Amino acid sequence: MRFLFVSNSDSASAWQKALQQARPDITTMVYPQIGDPALIDYALAWRPPSGLLASLPNLKLIFSIGAGVDGLVDDPTYPRDIPLVRMVEWGLTEGMTDYVVWQVLSWHRQAVLYWRDQQAKRWKPRHRKVARERTVGILGLGVLGQDAAIKLAGLRFRVLGWSRNEKQVPDVECFHGEAGLVQVAAQSEILVCLLPLTNETVGILNRDLFAQMPKGACLINAARGRHLVEEDLLAALDSGQLSGASLDVFHDEPLPNDHPFWDRPELVITPHDASLTSPRTATQSIVDAIALCEAGKPVPNLVDFERGY
Repeated sequence: MRFLFVSNSDSASAWQKALQQARPDITTMVYPQIGDPALIDYALAWRPPSGLLASLPNLKLIFSIGAGVDGLVDDPTYPRDIPLVRMVEWGLTEGMTDYVVWQVLSWHRQAVLYWRDQQAKRWKPRHRKVARERTVGILGLGVLGQDAAIKLAGLRFRVLGWSRNEKQVPDVECFHGEAGLVQVAAQSEILVCLLPLTNETVGILNRDLFAQMPKGACLINAARGRHLVEEDLLAALDSGQLSGASLDVFHDEPLPNDHPFWDRPELVITPHDASLTSPRTATQSIVDAIALCEAGKPVPNLVDFERGY
């Protein structure tokens, strides 16, 4: 069995070792060293060169290294007759939940203000709410969004969730559709975006949405940079409509040195590492999917190309 690894941002050797340990019959080829394209059975990819996957005539499955699949499905040459598997594994999920909880608690407990006080050597106790008095909205109730929402509810936050279609999540007030988005935005003092990137969600974090949020609310975007209209966020910060934001993803990555976000004290910037796929935790989900494929059984977490996720 031949497996092709394609990524400029992940450790090829770590993946080779993990796959070999999990399935000794796997031979992992690392792009651009492919060998005979007709011998490649499976591919694990993150933003592969355009046309590469379409050039492999006997592919059975393609795995996305990341939780998002826009770097694959946005390629017009992507071979849509080949099933694409979203990365769903416990390490990625728990890593994202760690990030979301960290950022929500930071804004809830006014960490940015305390940091400024420390820099100014200013002793200033601050009034704050307790968690049950704080409403947190989660945009996107997939695997990542649901896990983060449940953990935040366990910390006694009031948690609202929004998704394209109706869903039910324990201890979370769930909304869907355009009307539901307005309801969630209007109540969310902290709004978290964990949406997939689709034609419908590009630019969803914009001035209209910010205007519906409570004055002084905070934003957390750990999904994709193109969800956010960057100039609208700056305007919302300037007006005080939003008091701050945590951003892990950006239109241009790495974030350019001259980008205005760097100079905004209201922003917490992390380098698109809210949660990373680790071979240590993710390999088993891949080999399990391969086993199902080989047995002619349904493979979970397949991408619906019409929806884009």
